[in-house]
Amino acid sequence: MGDFEFDAELIRKYDCAGPRYTSYPTAAHFRTDFGPDDYRRAARERKEAEVVRPLALYVHIPFCASPCFYCACNRIITRSLDRARGYLARLHKEIDMQAECFTDAGRIEQMHFGGGTPTFLPTPDLAGMVEHLRQRFELTDSPDREYSIEIDPRTVSPESIHELTAIGFNRMSVGVQDYDPHVQEAINRVQTPEETHRIVAAMRDAGVRSINFDLIYGLPEQSVETFSHTLDTVLEARPERLAVYAYAHLPQMFRAQRRLEAHRLPDAPTRLALLELAIRKLTAAGYVYIGMDHFALPTDDLVAAKREGTLQRNFQGYSTHADSDLVGLGVSAIGRVGRAYAQNFKQLDDYYRAIDSGELAIGRGVWLGPDDLVRAAVIQSLMCYECIDCTAISQRFGIDFKRYFRAELERLQELQADGLIYVRGNTIRLTPMGRLLMRIVAMVFDACGVSGRVWSKAI
Repeated sequence: MGDFEFDAELIRKYDCAGPRYTSYPTAAHFRTDFGPDDYRRAARERKEAEVVRPLALYVHIPFCASPCFYCACNRIITRSLDRARGYLARLHKEIDMQAECFTDAGRIEQMHFGGGTPTFLPTPDLAGMVEHLRQRFELTDSPDREYSIEIDPRTVSPESIHELTAIGFNRMSVGVQDYDPHVQEAINRVQTPEETHRIVAAMRDAGVRSINFDLIYGLPEQSVETFSHTLDTVLEARPERLAVYAYAHLPQMFRAQRRLEAHRLPDAPTRLALLELAIRKLTAAGYVYIGMDHFALPTDDLVAAKREGTLQRNFQGYSTHADSDLVGLGVSAIGRVGRAYAQNFKQLDDYYRAIDSGELAIGRGVWLGPDDLVRAAVIQSLMCYECIDCTAISQRFGIDFKRYFRAELERLQELQADGLIYVRGNTIRLTPMGRLLMRIVAMVFDACGVSGRVWSKAI
């Protein structure tokens, strides 16, 4: 398996529930006593910092025409464009208010439209949104930009793909999940390979710089045989990036998942076999493991970012610009500004009420204290580079790593004995086996605690 080792027994031992660490502290620890005044303070601190971090934008479009039963995203099921345009009117107002917090923010190298289904909106509405952003922030036409949008192939045409690239999007993420008809029927997402690959061909023709496919293993009716066929079909399209997520069945949190019958889900041995299959096929096809569930072709910018030390993990997964702040726009959107995380209200009525009253829609967030910043750096290093340079962390934060993390280093001894990590000098590095369980290693450095929360399993 190339740089991977696959020990099913060891994976079962450590396949416990825990965070995916798109932030530290995680969103589960955000506080409702963090509000708009805190956010504006964080923006002022950012502007006054000795080194001002670059700014990225995330725009959340929550609407979907029909529910996918596996989905855990914040989305609104509707076929009403009027309802969506009421939302867009508030988004324009929020952009204006957010822009006032970030005057002279500098060039925006990264922008991501997620959902929901951003392409639920007609292309002219998306063009109007990007143009409004361009008026209030310094967007760029540089070929090095990362301006991405999530695509549902069932909601776009080849012509609209060309229109989206003309707007400025040069990266696109395609939801696939699985191509097997029985799986698609079970999850209420019927989408043929032909219609998907027709849209991919349009992306190639339009000059899209990088295409990502999202897949999920652990869905109802999946088997090793059917998922193998899905992977073979996906590889025919040769997307630059692939995300192969483990399905997290949490019906107590996500109502749509209650439509999935638990007995139709693959059992634990089958899930492990599906994961092993995906890793074997993708690495054999030349894809490079980035981290967590992400793979990329050697020529993709993610691989270069990992090699050059500019890889970053945030709420959109992995990106190529390390140490960027993030402005979250839209209902439930999460951002990072300086030493604070902030999230907009999750409910549409609350979001509308705030915006209509002329206030930022910040519903909760958290300030990062000195200890949080140290632990966030350690966890980010593990998630992006599969190692911890203890000397670098000590120098960066003015601590003695071994003394500061004495208790954590003791807990790591069992993981080292089981072959998940090894230590050389002042570097802690994940083994090939440990790469699959990096969340388990990261949890050792999590001082916020994971008990009492509902998390997905590591595998």
